Amino acid sequence: MIFTETPLKGAFVIDLERRQDERGFFARAWCQNEFGEHGLNTRISQANLSYNYETGTLRGLHFQLPPYAEVKLIRCTRGAIWDVIVDLRKDSPTYKQWFGVELNADNRSMLYVPEDFAHGYLTLAPETETFYQVSEFYTPGSEAGIRWDDPALGIEWPDVPIRAISEKDAAHPDFNG
Repeated sequence: MIFTETPLKGAFVIDLERRQDERGFFARAWCQNEFGEHGLNTRISQANLSYNYETGTLRGLHFQLPPYAEVKLIRCTRGAIWDVIVDLRKDSPTYKQWFGVELNADNRSMLYVPEDFAHGYLTLAPETETFYQVSEFYTPGSEAGIRWDDPALGIEWPDVPIRAISEKDAAHPDFNG
C-alpha cells in the first residue's frame, strides 16, 4: 500500500500497490503491520456498506464523541464519491480545516480518517457503494454531526445538485467549536 498523508496531520489517502500480470492484478487492501508502521490505529470493530441510489446523495458530516470516537477507513467500491473530512481536534494546527478527495471504483483509493474528524461524502455517480472499516462499534448516544454547508468551514463541494439527504443530516447544526 502507498500511504500519502493529507494536509490534515494523521489523515491519509491510501493507494493500492498492484502486482500485475496477464490475469489482472493483486493488491493488499489492509495490513495491520503496515498501518501500525505508519502510526495508524489498527483496530477494526465493524465493517459497513453504504449503497446510494442516485448522483447527488449527501451523507454527513458525521462523527462519534469520545469515548466512542472512531477511526474510519473508506473505499468507494462502485461509482464515485467526493469524500470530505474536517479536523475537529482543538489542539491541532489544522483545526476546522477540511480536505476532500475523489474516491471511485477505478482509482480504488482509500481515505484513512483519524478520531475527532467529521466525515461526509457526496455521490458523483448513480448506484454508488462505499465500504467502511471502523475502529469502534456504532454507539447511538455518541453520534454527532455538523452541517455539510456550514459557511464557517467553507467546504468546496463539487457542482452536483443535492438530490438526497436524510432529515437528520439536513438538520445538523453549524460547528460551534
